[in-house]
Amino acid sequence: MRTSTARRMGTALAAAAALTSLAACSGSEGSQGAAGSGKDQAGAVAGTSPVAALKQVRRTTGGAQSAKVDGTMDIGGVMSMKQSGVIGWADGLSGEMTITYTGGTMGEALKRSGGDGTVRARYFQDAYYANMGDGFASTTGGKPWIRYSYQDMAALGGASGDVMKDQLQNSSPEQGVKALLASGDVKKVGQEDVRGVSATRYSGTVDVAELTARNSDLDAGQLAAFKEQLALAGVTTQTVDIWVDERDLLVKKAERGEMKTGAFTSTLFYSDYGTQVPRQKPPASDTVDFKELLKQGVTPGGAS
Repeated sequence: MRTSTARRMGTALAAAAALTSLAACSGSEGSQGAAGSGKDQAGAVAGTSPVAALKQVRRTTGGAQSAKVDGTMDIGGVMSMKQSGVIGWADGLSGEMTITYTGGTMGEALKRSGGDGTVRARYFQDAYYANMGDGFASTTGGKPWIRYSYQDMAALGGASGDVMKDQLQNSSPEQGVKALLASGDVKKVGQEDVRGVSATRYSGTVDVAELTARNSDLDAGQLAAFKEQLALAGVTTQTVDIWVDERDLLVKKAERGEMKTGAFTSTLFYSDYGTQVPRQKPPASDTVDFKELLKQGVTPGGAS
């Protein structure tokens, strides 16, 4: 398989990883809907502790089940991107995103290989689909979509694959709230304007390995391997900030941290909670399976 095709596949994998920025870290706890939750406007009552307020925010945001999302992410010199779309979390992850690479070695590689820097992605309970464009389709018999089974990604990616699978299947805005609740040092910063909406800002520092261990379904061996990978990448903690509107809904989340490859930053905005979520899978005639491409000599990292 040509190197340009391999590069596009590597970019598609990065697009899958990018979705995990929609959640600070994964979690396996069930979401409690806003209805019947005993909502007492905790997030809006003066004097309410940050922990009590965020517990209410988690219930309300988790119960909303879907939202529009847009934002940006930068990972050192490796990748800069912007993304927008709709996600749902009523029964596992679903949704559709457009991810555009705006810089970094990943974006440059995609453009050198004939792409325009944009990947269209669709997410389902069992798999992620990436539309890599006409250039890619010309190498696969006219099929522009790659299907990535989460199970296959976990098997091929080692510990990081297990974590990605867990996060992709459980990603939702409330995970950012859960990260702050688990941080142990969450504090209320104050009121700020977010795109014309008055919102309360909360901030905390998260130990990435500890939070993953607490909120994931990974076994001891998987966690040990993941911690080793974090150490090699130079990842220890990250700062998480969230902004909450008067309805106790998350409207913005920002994360920042350091890696050996440079600073990591992610900023996401949430709106239109309860919006309809696209759920149609790409036609089988337009889709090639990732495992089939591997048989043609393409490695998970995108090298042929």
